[in-house]
Amino acid sequence: MSRVFICHPLPAAAMDLLRPFELTVEETTEPLPSGLIAERAAAAEGILSFLTETIDEAVMEACPYLKVISNCAVGYNNIDLGAATARRILVTNTPGVLTETTADLAWALLLATARRLVEADAFVRAGRFRHWELMLLTGTDVHGKTLGVVGFGRIGQAVARRAVGFNMRVLYYDPQAEVSEINGWPVRQVDLPQLLAESDFISLHTPYLPETHHLIGQAQLEMMKPTGILINTARGPVVDEAALVRALEDGRLAGAGLDVFEDEPKVHPGLLGMKQVVLAPHIGSASVETRTKMAVMAARNLAAALRGEPVPHPVNAEILRNR
Repeated sequence: MSRVFICHPLPAAAMDLLRPFELTVEETTEPLPSGLIAERAAAAEGILSFLTETIDEAVMEACPYLKVISNCAVGYNNIDLGAATARRILVTNTPGVLTETTADLAWALLLATARRLVEADAFVRAGRFRHWELMLLTGTDVHGKTLGVVGFGRIGQAVARRAVGFNMRVLYYDPQAEVSEINGWPVRQVDLPQLLAESDFISLHTPYLPETHHLIGQAQLEMMKPTGILINTARGPVVDEAALVRALEDGRLAGAGLDVFEDEPKVHPGLLGMKQVVLAPHIGSASVETRTKMAVMAARNLAAALRGEPVPHPVNAEILRNR
């Protein structure tokens, strides 16, 4: 019977798929250090991991029986893919499942920031709402404005689809994409400086790669409108957080809605006291339906790999050809 190490508890629907295996489950929601994973998974043939766990070469070296690492996430930068491929360890992920849910959250942040919803909620809860005022907590309109989408893959396009209902002009920057319309609505590909200069709202949807580290830094923030709002539901290090704080403090940017941070779970202290910033704890895909689907996909990937069946979502599929 194959042994499986699961870094955190899974929903019942996912656990049911893994019952045939010998399971070790860490009953914690805290991120697991690599040393503990190496110790607990030493006899495992499969690991089901999350973005909070680093599965590096040292872990793989300590797990000589390891055949598959199933990441319960779309991204897999927490796994040393090169080391896994060199050891012929299959890596899998859960693509596609969180597209619409993450796009919903990006829009929730955009609307909450634009209309100062968090401030308004706090205002009412503090007992300060005594009468209607003409200019009380006035924000900025969203309809009819320009939305700039950086990264025009599945999630970026889903965000753009929602902009159609707000009658927005849509610009996007993505050298890999060639899209001229979304649901019959025209979208326009431009370079990054033009997108930054012309957009009222900028939503980030790029993967985290060496070339996207600090893609939005001081120079890029200076290109944006002082009335602009930045939304990040991609990866924290895509934005230079210190530069973002300076831009917000100096009034060179109107606001930001952030679901991800440069050094999670730490947040730049300068952001914490800013009323014009809406912060969320990496909940882009956090609906019951979507997180359950992710876990089930990860479980299916793992079970298929250990049974020698076709694997639904391999990342380093090249190692399967010679198995």
